[in-house]
Amino acid sequence: MMDTFKAYRVFSENGKVSGRVVDAALDELSPGAVVFRTAFASVNYKDALAATATGGKIIRTFPRIPGIDATGIVAASSDARFKPGDEVICTSYELGVGHDGGYSQVCRVPAEWVVPLPRGLTLYEAAALGVAGYTAGLAVELLELNGMASSHGKVLVNGATGGVATLAIDMLAKLGYHVVAVTGKDAEHAFLKELGAKEVLSRQQLEMGNRPLEKPLWAAAFDSVGGEQLAWLTRTMQPEGLIASFGNAGGIEFKSTVLPFILRGVRLIGVNSGETPMPLRRKIWSRLATDLKPRHLAGIAHEITLAELPAYFERMLKGEIRGRAVVKL
Repeated sequence: MMDTFKAYRVFSENGKVSGRVVDAALDELSPGAVVFRTAFASVNYKDALAATATGGKIIRTFPRIPGIDATGIVAASSDARFKPGDEVICTSYELGVGHDGGYSQVCRVPAEWVVPLPRGLTLYEAAALGVAGYTAGLAVELLELNGMASSHGKVLVNGATGGVATLAIDMLAKLGYHVVAVTGKDAEHAFLKELGAKEVLSRQQLEMGNRPLEKPLWAAAFDSVGGEQLAWLTRTMQPEGLIASFGNAGGIEFKSTVLPFILRGVRLIGVNSGETPMPLRRKIWSRLATDLKPRHLAGIAHEITLAELPAYFERMLKGEIRGRAVVKL
């Protein structure tokens, strides 16, 4: 084990939240039974919020190493379930928020948070999926449990160039769904079709309407936006339509009526990837290595370094990125 290693640590100094690359030591990290040498960690919207003044309230105590997911190789473990040399994944829970996270060359975490790397995924691929891929896979699983099927009609994916959405498009297309992508970035239409979207709609050209019920269009929808667009989705779902809600890029509030739910049987399903019971968590990761493994992951993800994080956070918060960034540790 290295005496010191590089980590990106966030500080609250003089009322300002900011981060920088520092030298860290194992005894400075949050406690845990499993220590692993980090191979990769991804960049998520929550990471960008947590590491900047924009969302300083996400991290409750400073200093903190952010990064809500990581993959790596076990160096030491006091828990019999893991041994040195095991390849592992750690995502969600308090990682990178209340517990030092993935933007560190060494991670120390509770054993209860750790998932063995499933056969069919590399450490890089698992990090490229990360919390975003896990969230997309969990959303697919939950909607399938509620009856989603490719024969029922079109599936809309909102906020289509975001990390969760791009992976969801790829997964759904692989499963045979007719995917309709909605984006505010007109330059990305070709990219979304490459991922498998059959149709791409410009957000600026959507006719939202204001009636409690609009023309039924979608059998299912994956929403990372919230706000006005989620309200529009509730009004345009087919009878027994299913909506997976997992993001709030467009706001945390939305205005609707009960009519879509009591007259069309629309179901709004929340997707909480943070506290999934471990048996389901392992099932989703197994699916991410098999039937849900995106076909275009190499085109969705790209590598960056720890030093590039601040600039990337800024671009992410401005909505200037697409796909997934993977930090090589």
